[in-house]
Amino acid sequence: MDWNVLWLSLAWIAIVLYSLALVILLVYSITQAILAWNYNQSKKKPSQTPKWDFNQGDPYPLISVQLPIFNELYVIKRLLASVTALDYPQSKLEIQVLDDSTDESVALTAQLVKEYQKQGFDIEHIRRTERSGFKAGALKEGVACAKGAYIAIFDADFLPPKDWLLRTVPYFKEKNIGVVQSRWGHINKNYSLLTKIQAFALDAHFTLEQTGRNSQGHFINFNGTAGIWRKECILDAGNWQGDTLTEDLDLSFRAQLKEWKFKYVEQLETPAELPITMSAIRTQQFRWNKGGAENFQKMIRRVWSNPKISVATKFHASMHLLSSSMFLSVLTVAVLSVPMLYIKAQWNIFSWYFHFSSLFIISTLFFLMSYWQMYRQHYQGGWLGFASFLQQFILFYTVAMGLSIHNSLAVLEGHRGKKSSFVRTPKFNLTSLNDSWKNNKYLAQNLSINILWESILALYFLFGIYSAFTVGKEGDLGLLPFHCMFFIGFSYIVVQSIRGRH
Repeated sequence: MDWNVLWLSLAWIAIVLYSLALVILLVYSITQAILAWNYNQSKKKPSQTPKWDFNQGDPYPLISVQLPIFNELYVIKRLLASVTALDYPQSKLEIQVLDDSTDESVALTAQLVKEYQKQGFDIEHIRRTERSGFKAGALKEGVACAKGAYIAIFDADFLPPKDWLLRTVPYFKEKNIGVVQSRWGHINKNYSLLTKIQAFALDAHFTLEQTGRNSQGHFINFNGTAGIWRKECILDAGNWQGDTLTEDLDLSFRAQLKEWKFKYVEQLETPAELPITMSAIRTQQFRWNKGGAENFQKMIRRVWSNPKISVATKFHASMHLLSSSMFLSVLTVAVLSVPMLYIKAQWNIFSWYFHFSSLFIISTLFFLMSYWQMYRQHYQGGWLGFASFLQQFILFYTVAMGLSIHNSLAVLEGHRGKKSSFVRTPKFNLTSLNDSWKNNKYLAQNLSINILWESILALYFLFGIYSAFTVGKEGDLGLLPFHCMFFIGFSYIVVQSIRGRH
């Protein structure tokens, strides 16, 4: 066997895979830049959406508020207090507590519901004998008996402001509006570094992506909570279905394929609790990323075969459905970046190629510029703001890299069609650093098996850092910053996962 030929063949395979992943990330980063441009342009145009004016005699429609819960011992009291405080005629408000719980929270919820019933609220504690379809199944059962023509949905960790209904319901004056979605806020953003990073990432989604798409008439998604549906839209789109882990994205695309319009209200913030342990983040990230891949498999053909949708909307819908799959490209680029150092040093014939590999830097700059638009809009502009933003962006980017193998495995399961249960994200009801999560009964007891792979990759990128100084005759520092980020990212995930145990 000619070993030189074999190694050269393997080098070519690595380069092809590396290049493909780089191009995919570049296309996705350009898409984010386009959304940032759309977002900025939208700020120059006042909303033209017609609205009801309840102060001028428009009648208040009957609203059903659905609260899908499962073992929410720590936050159910807070949730019901927030929803019953909504500023809306009590005679026009129905509250459905869709309770699939299996622990002692059932008794607490039943007691709270009875107390609110005595106060005159139309509130019902709905229990299912079988938890089929998980959250989607609970919502579907609630729709079947909902009295209202409009259905607001809040997860257990959300706290809608008192005027929430008064600021969302009026948009349904336009007959083809199927959903009004509000922006998520964060009641515990400053709890820890983990919560700050999550808030940064979510704010980018709720600023750039939701507004950037919605302003141009492209598909957006109901985010599972803090939004309100027209009941007719739910039924017309085929009702809730539990065949993916992100039933919200599924129904959103089916509704928009039926030509229902969504209205995103960025100015309306609905505060919620961010997960504060790595195990909770893993649970949430796995569900979101696997569900995104499942919906790509379910929806992509329907999107491209629909003749009523523009090519631009089809493209952005495809990027939307593929967003979680970007972790596969991130992981591919990361793993192959170390062999690239040795290929470059070993074979001069590939020297031209490494100008092309700077696409990763270009993609990173596109992401940076796009996220800066969000940050200066919602936080702080100017040079001081940019310095603070740059620090948070690097932290976010580093941790996102560290989660790439966990999220990639979730994405692969989604594309392969492997089914798994809907695992809820544990809630804590903590806002202060003095509050402890150690006794939370819903936290996972066992470490994720992915920690082993993340530990191996941390050591692998430590070798990559070493290689930067030793490869070839003079070393090669071109990828050193990224290898440092990969090493820190994977190490941080491992450490936080171990610390997050009981």
